Amino acid sequence: MRQIQFRKQDGFTLIELLIVMIILGLLAALVVPRMFGKVGSSRQKAAKTQISILETALDTYRLDTGKYPSTEQGLQALRSKPDNVKNWDGPYLSKDIPKDPWGHPYKYKCPGEHGDYDIISYGADGVEGGEGENADIVNWKDVKDK
Repeated sequence: MRQIQFRKQDGFTLIELLIVMIILGLLAALVVPRMFGKVGSSRQKAAKTQISILETALDTYRLDTGKYPSTEQGLQALRSKPDNVKNWDGPYLSKDIPKDPWGHPYKYKCPGEHGDYDIISYGADGVEGGEGENADIVNWKDVKDK
């Protein structure tokens, strides 16, 4: 009769598991900060794109009505007809006025200090000024100019 031999199954030792955990921790420490840095710049680019869409809608509004909406009328004039405005042929945006990528409303001034109108997002902190992700995004400067 043949004897059946059972072999001892080898597994991972505690030391091997700890080494793998340390390597994964080091990789995460190197990769994660770089990915979060990309989130901030992506939001800035998204804000600049939204501002560009608002500019196009404002220019179309001006072509129809002869002037840009006043500060009091605000960007809402792109969605619903303000009182005493002739030749309004909107809505000029297919969806509601967007908030900036950080959830704050865009600031609109007409006449603007830097052109016919100013559109401003105050960045992540929601207050004027700042650097990095807190930097203001405006329609009169390119994001790269900051």
